Amino acid sequence: MNLSNTLFYLTAQAEGQAPAGGGLGSFMPLILIFVIFYFLLIRPQKQKQKKLQLQIDAIKIGDKVITAGGIHGLVTSVKKQSVSVKVGNNVKIEFEKGSVATVISKNSSAESATPAPAPAPA
Repeated sequence: MNLSNTLFYLTAQAEGQAPAGGGLGSFMPLILIFVIFYFLLIRPQKQKQKKLQLQIDAIKIGDKVITAGGIHGLVTSVKKQSVSVKVGNNVKIEFEKGSVATVISKNSSAESATPAPAPAPA
């Protein structure tokens, strides 16, 4: 028996057999992994991006910002697509709004800087 006869025999035998396992059963672990990744990674990241976009859209003069490059500064003017940030004495840099990584508004920093009053003794 030579190689071509052996291959012909194995191919004919394999065609006659039914596929092992169900089609949906083999995809269930893959689907389950995708669902877990969606709820643990993708959905929280989308919510975080949406929150940052709302903060960027609400930037006002006087807000403190941190850019994606790590530059800290105070917003001096806001345009449609960009913001001017004061980073030092007489140093202003204009950035695209998309490069802002964190916004610290005047209101939130004032609230967090003021300590809560101590409860009255009983």
